[in-house]
Amino acid sequence: MTSLRLRSAGPGDAERVARLHADSWRRHYRGAYSDSFLAGDVAADRLAVWSARLSAQSGSLTLLAQEEGVEILAGFVHVVFDEDRKWGSLVDNLHVVHGRQRGGIGTVLLRRAAAAASERALSDGVYLWVLEQNTAAQQFYRAMGGSPVQKAVVAPPGGVPGRLNGSPNKLRFVWPEAAKLALAGEH
Repeated sequence: MTSLRLRSAGPGDAERVARLHADSWRRHYRGAYSDSFLAGDVAADRLAVWSARLSAQSGSLTLLAQEEGVEILAGFVHVVFDEDRKWGSLVDNLHVVHGRQRGGIGTVLLRRAAAAASERALSDGVYLWVLEQNTAAQQFYRAMGGSPVQKAVVAPPGGVPGRLNGSPNKLRFVWPEAAKLALAGEH
């Protein structure tokens, strides 16, 4: 893996983060999300979401992974501290640039999100939701020690039902101890 520099995202990063997020959804959410949404509104929707999130980051952290010495975004993670009383802090997004997946970037980002949760959150646990159809991500989360504990119907992006194809499902993966996840995969 190329040397990575991690830094906290700010409002000026919203467009880059939104672009990666939209690209990731287009590649991995086909079938669950409508083709018309993925081909059109997804970029504007993600820009609106990330502009708002990165302008008011109270109780959350967005970390960017960039190659050392350049400003090219390789991936990002967003964690919301103490989001759920039972499950703990929510890793709301973890995305790595296509072509850079399976190179350790996701591991670094997930571990750093867990470390931040361990340091800043009151609760011990970390969890995330993943689309049921995204089996590659599920394999990664299992390898990182996560356990699927619940299935639920996906909420439509922006609350617009037409952005979904039917009623796709998502799975909740949990890690009871953020501190252990922060060390996952170390040799």
